[in-house]
Amino acid sequence: MRTLDKIYIDGQFVTPHGEELFDLFNPATEEQIGQVRLGDAEDARAAVAAAKRAFPAFSHTSKAERIAMLHRLHDAVAPHAEALAAAMVAEYGAPAYFVDFSARRSASVFLDMAKTLEDFDFSQTIGRAEVTLQPLGVVAAITPWNSNYGFICGKLAGAIAAGCTVVIKPSEMSATQTDVLMQALHEAGLPPGVFNIVNGRGDVVGAELSSHPDIAKVTFTGSTAVGRTILRAASETMKRVTLELGGKGPNIILEDADLEAAIPTAAMMGFGNSGQACVAGTRILAPKSRLPEILERLKTTVAAVKVGDTTDPSVMIGPMVSRKQWDRVQGYIRLGQEEGAQLLIGGEGRPDGLDRGWFVRPTVFIGVTNDMRIAREEIFGPVLSVIPFENEEEAIAIANDTIYGLQAYVASSDLAHARAVADRLESGRVVINGAPHEPLAPFGGFKQSGIGREYGRFGLEAYLEPRAVLA
Repeated sequence: MRTLDKIYIDGQFVTPHGEELFDLFNPATEEQIGQVRLGDAEDARAAVAAAKRAFPAFSHTSKAERIAMLHRLHDAVAPHAEALAAAMVAEYGAPAYFVDFSARRSASVFLDMAKTLEDFDFSQTIGRAEVTLQPLGVVAAITPWNSNYGFICGKLAGAIAAGCTVVIKPSEMSATQTDVLMQALHEAGLPPGVFNIVNGRGDVVGAELSSHPDIAKVTFTGSTAVGRTILRAASETMKRVTLELGGKGPNIILEDADLEAAIPTAAMMGFGNSGQACVAGTRILAPKSRLPEILERLKTTVAAVKVGDTTDPSVMIGPMVSRKQWDRVQGYIRLGQEEGAQLLIGGEGRPDGLDRGWFVRPTVFIGVTNDMRIAREEIFGPVLSVIPFENEEEAIAIANDTIYGLQAYVASSDLAHARAVADRLESGRVVINGAPHEPLAPFGGFKQSGIGREYGRFGLEAYLEPRAVLA
């Protein structure tokens, strides 16, 4: 059993000042696979100091120099894709299709940002003023366990492109993945202090970064509850924030949808990443005129979904990340029945044939109204709710009746029709007919799904502040 006892500060692998050991588990077997030594507030302060020292020189690097650094980061991370994938499977239990996407994307985000930077103009003349976009300063990047290295690389790419230095606080539950990535990033040979990585608890390291006066910006991906805490702490020193938070995505199946395509897509959008995804389309909005056919197809589709150890590439749903998360999902499945919803398929407990591991039966509720907690709260597991609607106006009203607004879905055989509905949805992204990911498009949420955007031009601008010089 391996103990991970290094963090990365000022270009060096160092032993944390913090002494707490955190146990790491394989969620498919429930067996302990290692430990990580966690950093503390003193480690966070050391990392901030290193990033602050590095900022003046780094912020004055040229666009060409930063583009070259992004290419070096890509070239350093890309050869480690297999090791990153193996770590994600062992530590998180992600399905093969998600692991493959994440491992490839961890390197490609650097090329995507380099492409954005090539065409980006940091200065312009507005009236009599010269307006330049300046790097904000030292950035704290706090990342979650459900796509650990993808979020680290995405946030790092944006900060580097802007000329900001970074302190990264990954989820302590993802320390094996972080260790592989940390080694890879070091190989890129960036100047010391430009990026720093401190494993630690959110209420220790994360709290220190959120309140530290030398942090200019916090970029966080995680729950809305934690996002509120970060926002309150950051407000004391007027930090800039980018918060990508929770979701309760609607998946509107319009009356003219091709159900042969729409139902498998709805299952994938709801169960993707084992349901542990903020973008999951967990509310399936179905026209009453086609409800019997939709439910029949949905039940058949979900019954064929394979759950299990994701070393098997045919598995679509892996385990929940922890016993705590498994208990949370089980609680919501009980709650749905107590609220009066009925099970179309699934229910409490592990799937048949799995007597260990934090596996959940893929579950679909029917008889759901949008005021039920299972329709309003983010469950973060493979649990879907089918909500019927009379007409399109009602479907749009139900879709928008939520505190969230991260990602929505529309299914229709008429693209113009789908776009017209998409235009009325209060959501940062709308995916039509399962369209593929667009890495240069902005990503972020409306309402309590967050503040600000990541990726592409909008993501780059989030690390910059305009300055006007009048002469």
